[in-house]
Amino acid sequence: MTQLRITEIFNSLQGEARTIGRPTVFVRLTGCPLRCQYCDTAYAFSGGEMWSLDAILAEVATYTPRYVTVTGGEPLAQPNCRPLLTSLCDAGYEVSLETSGALDIEGLDPRVSVVLDLKTPDSGECHRNLLENIPHLKARDQVKFVICSRQDYQWARMKVDELALTDKVDDVLFSPSHGQVNPVELAGWIVEDRLPVRFQLQLHKVLWADEPGR
Repeated sequence: MTQLRITEIFNSLQGEARTIGRPTVFVRLTGCPLRCQYCDTAYAFSGGEMWSLDAILAEVATYTPRYVTVTGGEPLAQPNCRPLLTSLCDAGYEVSLETSGALDIEGLDPRVSVVLDLKTPDSGECHRNLLENIPHLKARDQVKFVICSRQDYQWARMKVDELALTDKVDDVLFSPSHGQVNPVELAGWIVEDRLPVRFQLQLHKVLWADEPGR
């Protein structure tokens, strides 16, 4: 029986990325090998409960969603995340995966929209970026940078050019680290430099201040 360790399954609004503001069911897997200094889901590092794949699909179906996001923790840390993603796609949902970019995305179901979070130097986990993932990105995937400082911004700007990210994916996302970078300043830097990226705020922080299950 295919099983995964789950922290929570809940229905909310998507707080970021391309479908921001859309009603979405979130499947949050337990466990993460990274320790980003700004992490807002440390409660998902451990604990959780074992769910069968069938039970997860049944719970998701109770919300009759269009959009489903598999997140963590780091969902790809659990090998059975891959069959979960495929099963959700088979069920007819529009599925996205939020992943740190430290684990291999090669061979994921092509119907999944991958939101790849490239870690900046000030995250404390920049050395974990697996740049071998970049060739596996599809146009419908997204690359996210959480910006913690002006130095992070300059680094992210360089990586967008160096890796030709705007040629590979439709959306490159720049997000201010909550409480570390003034969103107005980050917006100004992007406008001043005419960067072809999408500025975003994390809607769930604005509405619910990172309350679990929201």
